[in-house]
Amino acid sequence: MTQTLRHLAIIMDGNGRWAKAKGWDRTAGHRAGTDATRRIVRACGERKIEHLTLYTFSSENWGRPPIEVRALMSLLVEMVEREVDDLHANNVRLRTIGDLSKLPDSTREALEVGMEKTSGNTGLQLHLALSYGGRAEILEGVRRLARAAQTGRVSPEEITDEMFRRHLDAPDVPDPDLMIRTAGDHRISNFLLWQAAYAELWFTDVLWPDFDVQHLDEAIAHYRGRQRRFGKVLDQL
Repeated sequence: MTQTLRHLAIIMDGNGRWAKAKGWDRTAGHRAGTDATRRIVRACGERKIEHLTLYTFSSENWGRPPIEVRALMSLLVEMVEREVDDLHANNVRLRTIGDLSKLPDSTREALEVGMEKTSGNTGLQLHLALSYGGRAEILEGVRRLARAAQTGRVSPEEITDEMFRRHLDAPDVPDPDLMIRTAGDHRISNFLLWQAAYAELWFTDVLWPDFDVQHLDEAIAHYRGRQRRFGKVLDQL
């Protein structure tokens, strides 16, 4: 049975290593990574994938050298301002998950403008995970439910998986079907911990700036050939 791919999540890793191998600074790698992002976003739209979530800047990335963090925030503004018209023309809706309150004002404002401009689009939904961590998201969901319980709006016995899911970021988005990580590491690094419980995982040694449509199609082909049983036996599917 061919698997439907509605939601693809990608951990875009390897920009720094790509730049180092060429004798360049890490910022050059991040800039090259935006080119890979552009081609993969376009390819996902062409393949009728409904949701694409990109691990753009994790909560842990704030611990990087300040000069690199500032460069990343500036590059994000540049990327959004440069790409938003193309996203809009291709019916792509820009969305975010994560704690945007920690972003510089200029970065947050550029994102808000981009999200507003594309808010009515009905094609690919592009989710940028920014200042995002899966544990932090789960903890905030627990806090929201705890506040609801304190005020009597819900009792602990009524809490279900689905109810908890509604208190996480982007509760209207289906769980990822496939998660890709580039650059050789085999871990999910605090990304979509709740949502990725049954995601199929695909790892590649290819560094993100070199990741192209051929690599994407290879990952999708592997995914479509897998059997997703969700704890059941094959005869039940």
